[in-house]
Formats: sequence, structure tokens, C-alpha cells
Amino acid sequence: QVQLVESGGGLVQPGGSLRLSCAASGSILSIKDMRWYRQAPGKERELVATITSISITNYADSVKGRFTISRDNAKNTVYLQMNSLKPEDTAVYYCNADLVNSIDYRRRAYWGQGTQVTVSS
Repeated sequence: QVQLVESGGGLVQPGGSLRLSCAASGSILSIKDMRWYRQAPGKERELVATITSISITNYADSVKGRFTISRDNAKNTVYLQMNSLKPEDTAVYYCNADLVNSIDYRRRAYWGQGTQVTVSS
């Protein structure tokens, strides 16, 4: 079994900051790419940021310069530092990990349960 557990969401004023965390646990052999997605009410889920196993990063245009994705491989954890938050950043944020499990050695994508981020005054 593999689990991804997110934390760090909440309510913040426009211009504020939040840091999301997502810890992977369970029968993990190796973790490849890790990603953050978000889904706002009435909208499709969108990819926000990606980080590879060697920490190459990529961002959606809407968050470039404001969000930073990072990872701690020793802790199997990915982070999303969100600065200069805007009301349009309001969404449920999901982490996604592309990993190989130690049970059947297959590579699959796993999802966290999501954490709500609300940007409002």
C-alpha cells in the first residue's frame, strides 16, 4: 500500500503565503516525478508544478515566479511554497507521485486526498 498525505492548506488573505506538504509512505521502492495539481469549483483539474527525481522543475504560467516546488527525497516529501497568493489561486490542491512500489515493482501514479486553499479577504 502507498499513501500520499497532504497538509498545509487553509485560509489566507490576498498577497499572503502558504506552504503545502505531501508525504508519501508505504511500500515505496523509488519515487520519480512529483506534481501538484489544483481544481477550482466548476473547473477542470490543472497541473500547477512538477519536480523530477533530480529536482528539475516546471510550472504553469499562472504561478511562475510566485510558487516554488521542492522535494526532500530522504523524507519522500514534496512541498509547494505559494507566495503572493491571489483569489484565483483558490482551489483544492492535490499532490501526485509517479513511483515504483516494492510489492510488484510496477510504476504507477498515486494521488493524495487534497487540501483546500482559500485566498480571500
